[in-house]
Amino acid sequence: MISPLLANVYLHYVLDTWFKRDAQPRLAGRAFLIRYADDFVIVFSGESDARRVMAVLPKRFGRYGLTLHPDKTRLVLFRRPGDRDSSPGRPGTFDLLGFTHYWGRSRQGKWVVKRRTASSRLTRSLRSIGDWCRKHQHRPLPEQHETLRAKVRGHYAYYGITGNHSSLSVFLTQVHRRWRYWLSRRNRERAMTWDRFNRLLERYPLPAPVVVHSVYRTTRQSPDRRNRMR
Repeated sequence: MISPLLANVYLHYVLDTWFKRDAQPRLAGRAFLIRYADDFVIVFSGESDARRVMAVLPKRFGRYGLTLHPDKTRLVLFRRPGDRDSSPGRPGTFDLLGFTHYWGRSRQGKWVVKRRTASSRLTRSLRSIGDWCRKHQHRPLPEQHETLRAKVRGHYAYYGITGNHSSLSVFLTQVHRRWRYWLSRRNRERAMTWDRFNRLLERYPLPAPVVVHSVYRTTRQSPDRRNRMR
């Protein structure tokens, strides 16, 4: 295990430089690499190129004492649905940096790549919230509310991207469930019913789901940004 900073420096030579200098010129079609620390995805326009690189990668990493994660390394058919050269069946999905990438319809009915919170990340975040509520169930409500509000806003700050609003809503609903459950446990003689908990939320509300990183907002702001650069 190495730190993200060291991984970034080390893999720049092991993977980035090698892919650009040695692998790309030998491919028949287009390809590009996306990497953050030790997580990466390589996208190919042709399946044969993908299989060639997939066969070489373990040898390249092995030269430097590195291995590919066996559960995370896989080939995914990710062509746009409806392409003439697509295989039958639904296109695959892949996870990168906490998001599941998949094909979906835009509001205009066009096929676009969408992202939602990966189920493993959602489960991990909710488990952390539940553990915190259990350990701090007897703390004053204002104190619990302040901390939970910060945790929810922190979740939105990363996962609040265009197209992921439904996952944010699921997260907030599950946070409510866990908070109510542990508040009920601290006074068994007076259960925290949903009616009582909803009244509590009127006084101590948690932030509603919000898209923090909007592609539409970026598009609208880009002309102003270009003008400022001039």
